[in-house]
Amino acid sequence: MENRSFYNEILTEHNIHPEFKHDLPDADIVLEGVNPSCGDDIFLKLKLDGDVIADGAFVGDGCAISQASADIMLGMIIGRKKEEALHMGEVFLKMIKGEATEDEIESLEEASALRDIAHMPARVKCAVLGWRTLKEALGNKEEA
Repeated sequence: MENRSFYNEILTEHNIHPEFKHDLPDADIVLEGVNPSCGDDIFLKLKLDGDVIADGAFVGDGCAISQASADIMLGMIIGRKKEEALHMGEVFLKMIKGEATEDEIESLEEASALRDIAHMPARVKCAVLGWRTLKEALGNKEEA
């Protein structure tokens, strides 16, 4: 029960005080991600330095889960190579599908707070919106 409370605190903090929810006017990549089933809508903005994600932000509206998940994701991928970010996205999707190992889940750090979403099918698309948009933005369109 303590873990669920801790996870709720993480999601609440990222939703109320998102670090990466702002405009990024000099972004190299801007891609809209939409969840038509509930109306979540984000614009993911990435600034690249070669193969490294140098900066990132998002703007848009949606439920607490979609907004917190996008904020957490950006905190994890900024400063990393595109391949690393895509790998994190694959692990995140495995976690949401209930297929990730405990070690893989731990590697997701704060994003592991969303692990229980797998038990709430209506919220899965909310949690993965930012990650799927990232995957599309970086040109890796194969389904995980």
